[in-house]
Order: sequence, then structure tokens, then C-alpha cells
Amino acid sequence: MRGFERTSSLLQPRIRKVGESRGFAVSRLLTHWEEIVGPDTARIARPVEVSYGRSGAFGATLVLLTTGANAPMLEMQKEGLREKVNATYGYAAISRIRITQTAPTGFSDGQVAFDPAPKPRDTTPDPQIVAEARRTAAGVQNQELREALEALATNVLSRRQRPAD
Repeated sequence: MRGFERTSSLLQPRIRKVGESRGFAVSRLLTHWEEIVGPDTARIARPVEVSYGRSGAFGATLVLLTTGANAPMLEMQKEGLREKVNATYGYAAISRIRITQTAPTGFSDGQVAFDPAPKPRDTTPDPQIVAEARRTAAGVQNQELREALEALATNVLSRRQRPAD
């Protein structure tokens, strides 16, 4: 990655491990929000927190952020949203939904962009690059080391072909 990696890629495994220790992959809820609740709801609300009670009881509270005008509509849809989120995980991961509001204009901290993140681009490497990477690492006897070198070579060769972002 030209010498640096994004912080999110370094922290993602740790965040996932902590979330899954509670039996709930929190990051999936954040990254797949539009797919879980649908584009209409994703446009007006976003998840900001999943919290667990002090007693360690089963089921968490999902906090949604929305603008003041949309809060009554979301309040009426809370049970349906809870069912959609729980259907994604296959069990009652969320027992409660709480809605918080922010101003549509005003302080910069209060402004919320509800546009979904852009879709990731296709990262499938070109078969020619994969073949060249295999040829590069072919002389290594240790299988694990050879596979790691193949992956590294594939990444380096792919970077050379991709235009700068």
C-alpha cells in the first residue's frame, strides 16, 4: 500500500474479535446497513452504537441516529427494523432499538451524512498476474512461505497495473 495501510484495515480484525466475543459481529451491521434495512431506511438513519446491559443479559440495544423530522417514522418502524437486524444474525441479537436525533443544519458535530459508502471496486487479480506471481515464488520449498510470497507478488504486480486513485 505504498508504505502505509489504512487504520481501518489494521483494526478490523480486533474490532471483529471483540464484537464476536459477545456473539454479535457489530462491524457487519455497520458495513451492510443498507442491505439489512433497505435503501429507504438507510437514507434516513444509521447505526451509531450497539450496547450491552451491565448484567450481561442476552440481547443488546441498537442506537440509531436520524434527523428530527424522521424520528417519528423510525419510531413506528422499530419492531420491523429489530426483526430485520435479528434475521441477519439468525437470533435475537438486538432486544431494543433506541432512536437519537440530530439537527439537519447547524453545528458541524450535529450534521450527519446519510449517504451510503461507495461500493468497493472489484479486487480480483488478473490471471496473468497470478501466474507471474506463482512463477516468481516457485523456487521456495516451504509451502506457507511460498503462498505468502505469491500473495505479496500478486499485490505488488496488481498495484503496478492499477491507475493511481
